[in-house]
Amino acid sequence: MALSANRFQLAVFGSNVSHGCTISEAAGGIEVNWAESLRIARTADALGLEAVIPVCRWKGFGGPSQFNHRSFETWTWAAGLAQATTHIHVFATTAVPSIHPVLAAKQAVTIDHISGGRFGLNVVSGWNSQEVAMFGKTQYPHAERYALTDEWMTLITALWTHLGEFDFAGQYFTAPRCYAEPKPLQHPRPPVMSAGVSPAGRRFAAKHADMNFILAPNLAMARATVADVRRIAREDYQREVEVWGNAAIFCAPTHAEAQDYYRHVIHERGDLLAAGNLLDTFTAESGSQLPDPALREAYLRNMMAGYSGFPVVGTPSEVTDFLQAMAECGLAGATLSWPDYEAGLAQLGTSILPLLEERGLRTAPSVGR
Repeated sequence: MALSANRFQLAVFGSNVSHGCTISEAAGGIEVNWAESLRIARTADALGLEAVIPVCRWKGFGGPSQFNHRSFETWTWAAGLAQATTHIHVFATTAVPSIHPVLAAKQAVTIDHISGGRFGLNVVSGWNSQEVAMFGKTQYPHAERYALTDEWMTLITALWTHLGEFDFAGQYFTAPRCYAEPKPLQHPRPPVMSAGVSPAGRRFAAKHADMNFILAPNLAMARATVADVRRIAREDYQREVEVWGNAAIFCAPTHAEAQDYYRHVIHERGDLLAAGNLLDTFTAESGSQLPDPALREAYLRNMMAGYSGFPVVGTPSEVTDFLQAMAECGLAGATLSWPDYEAGLAQLGTSILPLLEERGLRTAPSVGR
């Protein structure tokens, strides 16, 4: 279920949380106000980008930047942007422990109708126990989180597709005499995205998602992950799944200027404390190993660029080269972030999208630029 026919699809990521995806005190970061969200979404729409995808965040990570401490709730944010845009897919990102599947299914259909069939759902199992505790719930172990999410998504899919009443009885949800009308405008359902790199996450994506969002340390690892996710989907579930990556863009007219910009945002103004809080929370929740202490600061500075996405630093041509390399390793698209989203989108439109079109990775939108 591709969002468009473009060979390499693009989405704006994280424009609903303070500082976006860049853990820095540098000027230009996301402030989180509605006028800002509207400008970013409408600009991305006019540029012909495929989607705008929010971050589900209930609590920030401290530090001098107070990274992500301000956030818009993603379902209502998506409903507002659905009314304010024309072509772009508007996603809600939801943490499974925060919402019952019967309500989530209904909200998704409502936004799909508001948008004229442009809603998408990004499903997160809920990895932050501090946020889960805000809902009066206890975090499940990693493997059980995906068992819960599998059942959650199974019930939602049934509500989107089943005609008439039905009973649902599972390990985590019991829903007698379920009924849901209207159905989504998109048939058989809105597109579903998840972020799964662990074995359990990959299997969930292979079974339920149309797009699996991955993080990888380099493009060689991304290529291997793409192949594995698609293999599981084909062999075990007879499905096709797209795999997307994440790119944090630091672009300037010259390579030296781009390097200076990256150095200023990450090395001079970067928030090591907030990045460390995020890293420690994630590793504690996921059971992952902390990086070698000798490499910790380098790892954190990479994380600061954009939630551990690929930091892409260079001229418009060099950024285009990297996006093309992402496509060539099998990635169907990339979520994008910038230290300054509005300046970054303007630069994308004038300097990078035309190059992607020249290389056959995208076609120019019929409206907009």
